Amino acid sequence: MTESIMEQEIGRNKIHPKKFALLVACASMSMVFAAQTSAYMVRQASGNWLEFPLPNIFFFNTLVIVLSSVTLHGSYLAFKRAKENLFKGLLLLSLFLGIAFVVLQLQGWADLQAMGVPLKLNPSGDFIYAISGIHLAHVLGGITALLITAIVAFMMPFKLTPARKLRFEMSMLYWHFVDGLWVYLIVFWTLQR
Repeated sequence: MTESIMEQEIGRNKIHPKKFALLVACASMSMVFAAQTSAYMVRQASGNWLEFPLPNIFFFNTLVIVLSSVTLHGSYLAFKRAKENLFKGLLLLSLFLGIAFVVLQLQGWADLQAMGVPLKLNPSGDFIYAISGIHLAHVLGGITALLITAIVAFMMPFKLTPARKLRFEMSMLYWHFVDGLWVYLIVFWTLQR
């Protein structure tokens, strides 16, 4: 009797292999950004470094992506509670906010250029473009995942199935990851100024 309870407990604590693979991928992506920010600090210490403030739009963009994580989490909770309309509405809002992040990021790069920090002028600006550009590529991957989740939500009858729950959890987990990554980058750049 005790053995079967232990087996059930172990079974409940297992992580789905796809989710585990996603977590491993997120960990490796974290290492890429850790390496980039370390290279930023090393290069900054070696001189010939242009000091400039980050465009304000980068901070506004941070609020947008954090809000998108909040709305996506709300969508997930609504999905689990079978509140179909709320789930779909918050999912679309999250997708819209993700796209807004991309547009605002492009505007942030335009603001950098308007400040006199174009690409290939100085390593300090180049690092900002490169790191934020790699992050933006990850955001586009997240938007693709959210788009697929939205297509499934609107094209198929609403059902709370394990497969759909897993798909949504993985999309949400990845989106929270790119959100947290951007917050890390903004804090890092702010502290380096």
